[in-house]
Amino acid sequence: MTATLIGYARCSTDEQDLTAQRQILRGLVVAEDRIYLDHGLTGTRRTRPGLDQAFAAVQAGDPLVVPELDRLARSVPDAREIGDSLVARGVKSHLLQQHRSGEHTIADLAELFSVSRATVYRVLERQKTTVSSSSRAGQ
Repeated sequence: MTATLIGYARCSTDEQDLTAQRQILRGLVVAEDRIYLDHGLTGTRRTRPGLDQAFAAVQAGDPLVVPELDRLARSVPDAREIGDSLVARGVKSHLLQQHRSGEHTIADLAELFSVSRATVYRVLERQKTTVSSSSRAGQ
């Protein structure tokens, strides 16, 4: 079964435009009908219909793609809670797929996902640790 990219974008005020975020998601090859949006909702509001729809659409093995992490969560604890919930459901970080493809450098990935290179390295290292732990448990 092929993974489906699910995209999520949010802007906080009615005056802001989602065009740039949608373009980033389409550039990451997220199908238009798989992009879920919240317009005029701050990240501090946990009730976000577009995010709820994205969570409902994403299945185990599917990557959830956001143009920038702050569009998904407004604080580290909030991001951690969302991330833990996605991991528990088997949802992947799209960054890993991009890295495995060999088409992007660490610097490219840092720029693409609007994070530091150190963050990219931590994500990749965490994945190695998770895979190693899983394979040892299965022995």
